[in-house]
Amino acid sequence: MTTYKELLAQRAELEKQIEAARKEALSSAIAQVRAIIAEYELTEEDVFSKKTARAATTGHKTVVPKYRDPITGATWTGRGKPPLWIAGKDRLDFLIEDQAAV
Repeated sequence: MTTYKELLAQRAELEKQIEAARKEALSSAIAQVRAIIAEYELTEEDVFSKKTARAATTGHKTVVPKYRDPITGATWTGRGKPPLWIAGKDRLDFLIEDQAAV
């Protein structure tokens, strides 16, 4: 029968082996990621942007805002429930200039 101290020694040795295997796997993974980033010339925004990730996985694109609150600078796309700053008001007063030509 294995003693308590022997089991602790085995655990310590296993933890060392696990850590060594983890470092080796991480090194390989980092090399693969760096190669992909270089191959596709990806930027930090490409990789870590929540909007980019969501659009890539769901097929949704970011909608350009159509209206801006002149006081706070808050924007609204014109979709969904209107925010309080525009609700019940003439939306033309809040139209973003770039959208006026559209």
